[in-house]
Amino acid sequence: MTQPNLTYIPLVLATHKNCVTATSMPSSSSRHSSSKPLISTNSSKAAAFQLTTAHQASHNRQRSMGDAAIAVMEEEGEQEHIFRSRFPPVAVPDGVTVPDFVLAGAEAYADKVALVEAAPGGRSYTYGEVARDVARFARALRSVGIRKGHVVVVALPNLAVYPVVSLGVMAAGAVFSGVNPRSLAAEIRKQVEDSEARLVVANEVAYDKVKDVGVPVIGIGEQGLMAGAISWDELLGAADRTGPPVVPLEPVQQSDLCALPYSSGTTGVSKGVMLSHRNLVSNLCSSMFAVGTELLGQVVTLGLMPFFHIYGITGICCATLRHKGTVVVMDRFDLRTFLGALVAHRVMFAPLVPPVMLAMVKNPIADEFDLSGLALKSVMTAAAPLAPDLLAAFQRKFPGVQVEEAYGLTEHSCITLTHAGDDPEKGHIAKRNSVGFILPNLEVKFVDPDTGRSLAKNTPGELCVRSQCVMQGYYRKKEETERTIDAKGWLHTGDIGYIDDDGDVFIVDRIKELIKYKGFQVAPAELEAILLSHPSVEDAAVFG
Repeated sequence: MTQPNLTYIPLVLATHKNCVTATSMPSSSSRHSSSKPLISTNSSKAAAFQLTTAHQASHNRQRSMGDAAIAVMEEEGEQEHIFRSRFPPVAVPDGVTVPDFVLAGAEAYADKVALVEAAPGGRSYTYGEVARDVARFARALRSVGIRKGHVVVVALPNLAVYPVVSLGVMAAGAVFSGVNPRSLAAEIRKQVEDSEARLVVANEVAYDKVKDVGVPVIGIGEQGLMAGAISWDELLGAADRTGPPVVPLEPVQQSDLCALPYSSGTTGVSKGVMLSHRNLVSNLCSSMFAVGTELLGQVVTLGLMPFFHIYGITGICCATLRHKGTVVVMDRFDLRTFLGALVAHRVMFAPLVPPVMLAMVKNPIADEFDLSGLALKSVMTAAAPLAPDLLAAFQRKFPGVQVEEAYGLTEHSCITLTHAGDDPEKGHIAKRNSVGFILPNLEVKFVDPDTGRSLAKNTPGELCVRSQCVMQGYYRKKEETERTIDAKGWLHTGDIGYIDDDGDVFIVDRIKELIKYKGFQVAPAELEAILLSHPSVEDAAVFG
């Protein structure tokens, strides 16, 4: 009998958590090659190789990923280097919507504060109030003409009511689309028009910018400053008086869209990212896999990152509410207010960006506060590279605070790679200059941008990811969608990176930002890191 041709798919096991950072690129870019199949069970290196036949690989062979299966395809005679989490798959519940998933069990925490504004005298919500007002708003939306699939643009700053609004929109079967309330009026109008929104929710910050966009506006706040707006308080009151609608709300399916955040993606032009309930629930399950039940109701999270961004609404609000913690809401960054909130509210977890950490370390205002009694246990940094010198300075000043770097994107429902899940007792500690491990339920590969061939470990290429978290596409932009998600379901991120022998992932730079010099490709992030190593340099940017 003829022996089948054997090929192999390297599967690197790795871990999880939040949203974007970088590190250095190896000087060589040699491609791995091998003429014979390899099998390894060396878990200390987080690597495993699965043997398949060329005949099997020519079919869409299904591999179990939690409660779903993702096809692994392979061209005969070619190696497909696909890497997976070092942790086992996590289950993703079928049929559940984002509001139901996030607020499950809220009745047991009805009197616990879920959301509180850091500003003195700021609004707060208990879990009982959140669940009540999400349901009230979902009912009230019908009275202003909102139906399943309609887009509602939310032009609010960070407020305690923000998650109530967004979850209420989703609970009604409508689609939440956050926008920066401090953007120019023309930019907000563009998103309202491009998304074909039927309604806008705003407060005094953005009302003058949205009052003439041609759709109804719900005003939250001082009604005297928003003449012509539908009053939020009156709308919810009317929903209470009328009770449940005569015509039942259309059933919301997990496959339905629930969010339409806008992202520049890999093309630079802002586009609506279509995310389903399944996308967001899957991302929450993967990103929170390491959160133990002992933390239920315990964690106090800082809500400083903008809630109109996927990082803020999913990675902060939804994740914290799911585990019945408290979100301390800040509208904008002011160092004194920020440090005061950390102390007064005993914040334990703070998702930040590097400039905020820089201020904590270098700004003399920080010396005005007694920070010795901080409850802060962990900082997650994302959205920009964290310079090694800044990391070292931060750890010297706050030795008891764990710093986690993470990577994610809107098109992948937020979190993709993270340090969360590090377990020193088991040796699972991501390198400090990496963005951590791959989340459970995800597949990752790195491809040559010119040939599209997948690359072996330690070889920089474009990061691609495949999972249930990948967006449904860009709204009304078929060509951009097809350029970003290929026929096999791989999301092409536009970021250059690599994975090492231990399963640590490193982000080098954006493809479009690489500088070509005398035949070499130079990453601006590397040059920026060199400049930032000088004690007289506070910040740096490199372009070319």
